[in-house]
Amino acid sequence: MRRILRAVAEHPSALLLGLQVLVVLAFPFLEGSTAGRATLGAVQVCVVLAATWAVRRGPTLTWVAVLFAAPAVVFSVAEAFVDRTHWVVLVSAALHVPFYMFVSYALIRYLFHDDKVTRDELFATAAAFTVVAWAFAYVYAGAQVLWPDSFVAYSGGGPRPWFELLYLSFTTLTSVGLSDVTPVLNHARSLVMLEQVAGVFYVALVVARLVTLTARRH
Repeated sequence: MRRILRAVAEHPSALLLGLQVLVVLAFPFLEGSTAGRATLGAVQVCVVLAATWAVRRGPTLTWVAVLFAAPAVVFSVAEAFVDRTHWVVLVSAALHVPFYMFVSYALIRYLFHDDKVTRDELFATAAAFTVVAWAFAYVYAGAQVLWPDSFVAYSGGGPRPWFELLYLSFTTLTSVGLSDVTPVLNHARSLVMLEQVAGVFYVALVVARLVTLTARRH
């Protein structure tokens, strides 16, 4: 147990990445019941707290993360019990988007702080990428409240569940284009285009830099 706790303390980015993967895998099993949504809400809280822990390396980063994280935790729980209430979804998006964007900025800043590639930095590379996908999922959730019917899917129109928006976000950020969720209003399409640009620049700037540093070391 001590070894596990020590590993978590040394690699908080791995904890953040692991919790996000857990949410992705557990969501289809738990979304159909109130208890399941409550469990997912609790795991989402853990994701927020892990993200805050991952950017603790400087006092300024810690305080800003906590400032965003506290209200985000409240609305992570609220979304689990209040299903698709528009103002709850909109406020939750308004809180989660800046929080996750700040976390991604802090992780990328951590990646660029020196010319060494450590194991935790490799975890941080993946965690920062998934955090950006999480942020855009909340952007899309807020967008369909402000502009109804922004997205359609194989099952028709109407508000898309958060997991479908997360699926759209991952397929857009990775540029694979496999999503069956499609933006149909121009406001939604402009947001999707921003994420496409973010995904390309992430690979071109962050991943390419890590590959270059690793090759230089060898």
